[in-house]
Amino acid sequence: MTFNNVSMKVSEFIIGGFDAVKTPMAVGVVILIVYVVALLANIINILLILYDKKLHKPMYLLICNLAVVDILYTSSASPTMIGVLVAGVKTISYVPCLIQMFAINLGAVLEMFALAVMAFDRLLAVSCPFHYHSYLTNTRTLVLTYMLWIAACGFAAYCLATVIPLPHCYSVLMYAFCDYAAVIRSTCVDPNYYFNLIATISFFFLFFTFTFICLSYVGIIFFVKLSSNNEKLKMGSTCLNHLIVVTCYYCPIFVIGMLTRLGVVLTLEARNGLLIGTILGPSVVNPFVYCLRTKEIKCKIIKMFQKS
Repeated sequence: MTFNNVSMKVSEFIIGGFDAVKTPMAVGVVILIVYVVALLANIINILLILYDKKLHKPMYLLICNLAVVDILYTSSASPTMIGVLVAGVKTISYVPCLIQMFAINLGAVLEMFALAVMAFDRLLAVSCPFHYHSYLTNTRTLVLTYMLWIAACGFAAYCLATVIPLPHCYSVLMYAFCDYAAVIRSTCVDPNYYFNLIATISFFFLFFTFTFICLSYVGIIFFVKLSSNNEKLKMGSTCLNHLIVVTCYYCPIFVIGMLTRLGVVLTLEARNGLLIGTILGPSVVNPFVYCLRTKEIKCKIIKMFQKS
């Protein structure tokens, strides 16, 4: 079904998602500050883990992977939003827009995969404490991480492949950045087929990863009940870090999903706000959770400040 017979060659898109914002500079500065803090915090986390051989363990390699994913995810959209709101640059070229869409989809899927693997890591640590390091070695952790990156790249590439052949009839994107929905709505075709297609795949990823995380915690709770009080406190502390991170990522997604299913029509501003929160929220919370609540990383930071 074609909505508009007059297709056009699009060399650049206009980001119109912030047109209704009354104080764009203030919003842009907030996003800029959050982005810079998230970037620096995640980079510090990565450097601390890479340069300290004592932290070259599966759990810390997974934390390092999560930090890389957070940098990718937040950097996929933040520079564009900051450019629109602070610098007033509302245009983005066609190819960079598609690259941005690819990076956003890649980051979103990798975030789910990273959280699911970290839940599995905690389950192994709690259920098999004496065989943990023989079951989950550094090599196996890296191989598993590479496999998940390849799978996520496949999904992001598929999203890209469904968009490239489509003719475009509009050059204005009524969204905050170049996500899949924004680019599809700029084409001349009925978007519902493509939305349903990607929604089905995305639902599979969400359902699989969230169910896997929940089942992992059911197992963790079972084994924690069998442990001593001291072990319960230690296990609870390490698992709480992961639970905070999971909540920050999945909550905005589930809010959007539930409101949509309930028939609530979100305004453009509300939808953009939730999407921005989904990208920026976890990226800034995750490194601080693991810096402040993980004993080894926190001690490393304290020692660095004491030396300086």
